[in-house]
Amino acid sequence: MSEAAHPSPASTATTSSTSCELELIEQLKQQLAGPLFAAVSDQFSNFQSTVLSYQNKLQYAELKIRVLEERLRLVRIAKYGPGSEKLSDAQLELLELEPGVSSAEVQAESERPPVQPSTKTKRQHPGRQELPANLPRVERILKCTPEQCVCQGCGKETVVIGHEESSQLDVEPAKYFVLVSKREKRACKSCEEQGVVSAPLHPRIIEKCLASDQIVIDTVVSKYCDHQPLYRQSAMLERDSGVELSRATLDGWVLRVGELLIPMAAAMRQELIRGTYIQADETPVDVQMHEVRGKNHQAYLWQYSRPGGTVVFDFRLGRGRDGPKQFLGSFEGLLQTDGYAAYDQIGGPKIVHAGCWSHAERYFSEAVQLNPQDPVAAAIVTRIDELFAIDAQARSQGLNLEARHVLRQQQSRPLLGVIRKQIEGARSTALPGGALAKACNYTLALWDKLTRFVEYLELELSNNLAENSMRPVALGRKNWIHIGSSPAGPKIAAILSVVESCRRLKLPVRDYLAAVLPGLADLPIQRLPGFTPAAWVAHRS
Repeated sequence: MSEAAHPSPASTATTSSTSCELELIEQLKQQLAGPLFAAVSDQFSNFQSTVLSYQNKLQYAELKIRVLEERLRLVRIAKYGPGSEKLSDAQLELLELEPGVSSAEVQAESERPPVQPSTKTKRQHPGRQELPANLPRVERILKCTPEQCVCQGCGKETVVIGHEESSQLDVEPAKYFVLVSKREKRACKSCEEQGVVSAPLHPRIIEKCLASDQIVIDTVVSKYCDHQPLYRQSAMLERDSGVELSRATLDGWVLRVGELLIPMAAAMRQELIRGTYIQADETPVDVQMHEVRGKNHQAYLWQYSRPGGTVVFDFRLGRGRDGPKQFLGSFEGLLQTDGYAAYDQIGGPKIVHAGCWSHAERYFSEAVQLNPQDPVAAAIVTRIDELFAIDAQARSQGLNLEARHVLRQQQSRPLLGVIRKQIEGARSTALPGGALAKACNYTLALWDKLTRFVEYLELELSNNLAENSMRPVALGRKNWIHIGSSPAGPKIAAILSVVESCRRLKLPVRDYLAAVLPGLADLPIQRLPGFTPAAWVAHRS
C-alpha cells in the first residue's frame, strides 16, 4: 500500500502536538493578562517557527538519506553482479566486510533455494549436431591393418564391402608464403622499334606494399571484427611466419584502408538520408591528443542505421547537437533515439521523433533492483514486457508490417493506456529523486515519442538494434584502448561502418573488401552508390 493509506508516526505525532498546543494557548489566554499574554504569545510563535524549521530540515534529511541509500544499493549491485539484486541491504553490507568476495559467490548465495526434490522431466538429447553442408569435404581413407586383410577362418584375402563414415570439423592453420608475380614481357623480333610490352599489374589496395591485399584485409578484419590490437597481430605474425613487421606499419595499412572507405561511408550516408527510418545512438571513445601527452580526449562515435540495413558511424570530438545536425541534414523521416536532448531540433521540418521502450523499461528495472519487494515498479515492468511480447508474437508468426500494425492496434494500444495509468499512480506516491520517480518522469516526458510505434508501420519498439551495433566498439576499445589521433577518427568510423553493415546484411566482410578495395581509389565517385554493402547484396540476390 502507499504511504498515504497509512499515516506515518511522524504525522500522527504532529497532529496530536498541534491539538495540545491549541489547548495550552486557550488556558494561557484565560489565566494571563492581555500584555503578558501577548509577550508569551510572541515567544511561543517564535518557538513554533523554529520547531517547524527543524521539522522541515529533518524531513529533507530523511528523503536525502533514502535517495543516497538507493544509490549505494545500485553501486553494490554493480559491484557484486546481477545475483546481488535479490539480497537485502543487510546482506550486501555484510559482503562489504568480506575480503575478496566474487560475483560467483554472490550469485550462489542469492540463488540458494530450499532443498526440494526435482520434478522436472529430463530433456531428450537432440542428437549429434550436423556440420554445415556448404563446408568443403575432404575424405581420408583409413585402411585396415594387414592382419585384418586376411580372413581368420580360411586365410584368404578379404575384400572391401563399404566404409564406416564419421565427420569432424577440422582446420588448416594459416600458411604464410611469398607470392612472386612474374609479368610476362613480349617483343617482336622483326620490329625492334616497337619496344617491349609487359602484362598489366592487378590493382592493389596499397601500391608497392610489402604485404598482399589479403594480408592487409586480414589485419583490418582481425582488429575491427575480432578486436585484436595491432601490437598483438604484429607478435602473432612474427611467431607464425618469422617476418617482423612493426605496429606502425600495420597501423599505416589500416589508416590507408580507412582513407579509401571514407567516400564509401559518404555514399552509405546518402542511402540512409534518402530512406524513411533511422535509428541513432552514440558511444564514447578515447582519442590520443598529442598536444597534451599522457591524457586522452573523450570523443564520440555516433551511429546511424536502419534495422536490417546500412549502418554508418560518424566520428565527432564532442557530444553536442552539431554532430547529428550535420549528419542528418534535412532528413524528414522517422528518427528513433533515447531521451538525449541533442537529437531535438535537428533534421527537416517534417522529421518525426520516436522514443525507445527499452530505455524506459531499464529505468523501472533499476527501481526493481533497488527494491525487489516493490509491487508498483515490478507491475510496470511486467506490462512493458507484454508490449515486447506482442511484437515477439508477430515475429514468430512471420507477420509483415501491415499485419503487425493490425496486431498492435488490437493489443498494444489498449495496453498503453493501462501502462500510463500505472505510471501516473506510481509517480504520485514515489520518493522524490528516487529511482522510481526518475523512471516515471522519464517515461511521461517522452510519452508522445514512445507511443508513435502504434502510428507508424515500420517503427520498432526499441533502439536495441542500434545499441547492438555499438557492442563491437565497446569490445574493441577494451583491446585497442583508443584512437591514435583525431584525424584517424573519420577513417576508423568508415571502417566500422562497412564492417557493421556487412555483419547486418550477412555479407562476408573479407569477400566484400577483397572485391571492392583494390582499385577503389580510381573509381569515379558517381559510381560509389553501386558498390555499397546494401547495393552489393541487392545486385547479387
